[in-house]
Amino acid sequence: MSLLDHLGELRTRIMHCVIAAAAGFLACYAVAEDMLRIFLKPLISVLPPKSTLIATTLPEKFFTVLKMAFLGGFLVASPYIFYQIWRFIAPGLYREERRALVPVAIATAFFFTGGGVFGYFVVFPYAFSFFVNYAGELITIMPTISSYYSFAVMLLVAFGVVFELPVVLYFLARIGLVTAAGLRRNRRWAILGAFILGALLTPADPISQCLMAGPLIVLYEVGIVAAALFGKKKPPAPESAAPETTVSE
Repeated sequence: MSLLDHLGELRTRIMHCVIAAAAGFLACYAVAEDMLRIFLKPLISVLPPKSTLIATTLPEKFFTVLKMAFLGGFLVASPYIFYQIWRFIAPGLYREERRALVPVAIATAFFFTGGGVFGYFVVFPYAFSFFVNYAGELITIMPTISSYYSFAVMLLVAFGVVFELPVVLYFLARIGLVTAAGLRRNRRWAILGAFILGALLTPADPISQCLMAGPLIVLYEVGIVAAALFGKKKPPAPESAAPETTVSE
């Protein structure tokens, strides 16, 4: 396939993703207000009585509702979007590997959404409570709705991306770049990397860092199992022929 063919294929896949995201946006716009109310709940539940969310500009809430609809539309269309991404990668795969495109696309969407759900239900309460308590009595916290949305989405995307670790390890094992044995040997470095990544992608409190590092370590173990079950098998070593013996007359 030539470069122009690759660019044409990329344009086609991007158009399919945009259409799917637009359809998801239209489906979610009708309930975007309710989605935003649910999205704000983790912070509102830990705010002190005198604190509240505010909007500093007139269209701030309107644009935040639009962003909420876009986020919901992406999540709704994520299985199809990830399927298009894997379809673009498919020409470089073997035939048997292409058969796994649909399960891999579903797994990609599942782990990404699972990471966001984990961040919302588990990490948000601890992280937001830490920041609210850190402000103390001298400062009244009144964050803007847009700043909260940007911060919360950044955390959700971070958790969604890192939860893709088993899918990435599965793919690398399928093409032979990693093996289950190699992943086991590097387990200690993976644990260290999980805590470093948790420190970089989460707020400054140690609880949030551990809440990201812990699932990462578990997902790394899941990736080891996937690599052991579905990794590229090495061809068996050819048996050495027995040396011929000659009988001297």
